[in-house]
Amino acid sequence: MSVDPMAYEAQFFGFTPQTCMLRIYLAFQDYLFEVMQVVEGVILKKLDKMPGCKISPSQVRKCTEQFLLFMKDRFDKLFGKMEEVLLQLVLSIPKNVLLPEDKVHEQFPYSPEQFQALQEEIRQLQLQCRAEVAAEQALRAELEEQKVVKAELEKILQWFDDLEKIFREQGIGSLQESLAFLTQSSKKLQVVLKEVEQKSEKLKLHDKLM
Repeated sequence: MSVDPMAYEAQFFGFTPQTCMLRIYLAFQDYLFEVMQVVEGVILKKLDKMPGCKISPSQVRKCTEQFLLFMKDRFDKLFGKMEEVLLQLVLSIPKNVLLPEDKVHEQFPYSPEQFQALQEEIRQLQLQCRAEVAAEQALRAELEEQKVVKAELEKILQWFDDLEKIFREQGIGSLQESLAFLTQSSKKLQVVLKEVEQKSEKLKLHDKLM
């Protein structure tokens, strides 16, 4: 059988011409085997009706097989010629014929170099698209982080507003003055704490020496 893939014909017919020819070959072969079995059965029935016949069924089978091989050899030679004719004249698409779905290639022809350049351009666009998608994902992640930070800042501002409201209600003064007062008090407390720690160290040293 032909080794030409005949891809264009397969696109048109929906099957490869070689597959079609193979199925035809197998169908003819099966039919030949069936015919020979029928012929053998008829011969055996005729021999049963002939008294004194010395031809045994095994001899009939041997002759049938020999005739089958002869017929198969003749059939293969004839089928080879039929296959060549069908593949060339019936199941082939001429080189100058385009299928309807391929008419666009006739309107916009591309050389192999142009097609390769187009493929490279497509590859670059795909890479650019992937980079833009990755950048968009990074921006979305950053926006989500900013939303979280904004929510925390709003909580802190609300806390300061509530604290300032409490200070006003207690007559303590403005929040800025109160924070300045707390800062100064904290520094004084740190100084006092440091002095206490120093005195405590001196007392511990004194106790050790005693």
